[in-house]
Amino acid sequence: MARILIDTNAFINLATGNSDEFSRDVKAILDDYENEFLISMESVRELIVAYRTKNLLSKYWKSAHDMVDSIERDFNIQTVRTDMEVMRTMSDLIINEAQGHNDPSDHIIIAHAMTLNLPLISSDTKFPFYRKQGLDLIAY
Repeated sequence: MARILIDTNAFINLATGNSDEFSRDVKAILDDYENEFLISMESVRELIVAYRTKNLLSKYWKSAHDMVDSIERDFNIQTVRTDMEVMRTMSDLIINEAQGHNDPSDHIIIAHAMTLNLPLISSDTKFPFYRKQGLDLIAY
């Protein structure tokens, strides 16, 4: 059994049934019921904001509250809280300035993965930069 952190974009594809976005390897990981999936509270915050401001996912849930409840209830994905250790990891990150990666939400999610020693499933093209700093990235 592996514990795996799912990035916001991966959850959106999972929740919307857009599995064509996933590589065969990632599909196999997601389909393995032995694996334990987690999501950062920062991703949950991003999902709430996207629901409210962009109507993202509004055709799947009647409210942002229902969406939040669904993460654990329907998808069996556990949330991980941001603590001071995650903030310390984030404070030590060398930022991917060459690609203009200034998204603090991404930095928190990356720090979560690194702090908890979890592989991170993401399609974000700016994340491979952080492998040199210890990020175990499963790109799709």
